[in-house]
Amino acid sequence: MTDRFESVGPDGRATEDRWAGALHLFDDGPEAAVTREESPAERWERAGLLYGDKRYAAAARLLAEVVEEFPEHTAARMLLARAYYHSAQLGRAEAELRAVIERDPVDSYAHLMLGRTLERQSRKEEAAPWLRMAGAFEAEPVE
Repeated sequence: MTDRFESVGPDGRATEDRWAGALHLFDDGPEAAVTREESPAERWERAGLLYGDKRYAAAARLLAEVVEEFPEHTAARMLLARAYYHSAQLGRAEAELRAVIERDPVDSYAHLMLGRTLERQSRKEEAAPWLRMAGAFEAEPVE
């Protein structure tokens, strides 16, 4: 956990996720800081920091653990799909997006992301209905 405290990016600046590793440096003495396992909430937080730092594959690895432990957590599944999308793991992104849509059929962003994921796989005809649906959900109501 504390091994990330010294992590730096290619530009020489400290990475965002290093602070997540420093949060527990002094929990129950120095030995506990090294051996303590991250909670799912801490993994979720660190994955968000990694995603924000554009380290999508690393974020996806953490988020996959969180989603495996809490499959009903739609926000984690959606962020996992986005991390997969940005790290070009399009098949995995598609599977996660379909799971999100199954749980929440009116999530317009999930429909949009699924459409874009299918387009990126050169499946434009299959993407079109998902993109239309996303647009329909976002349309202004007529008064």
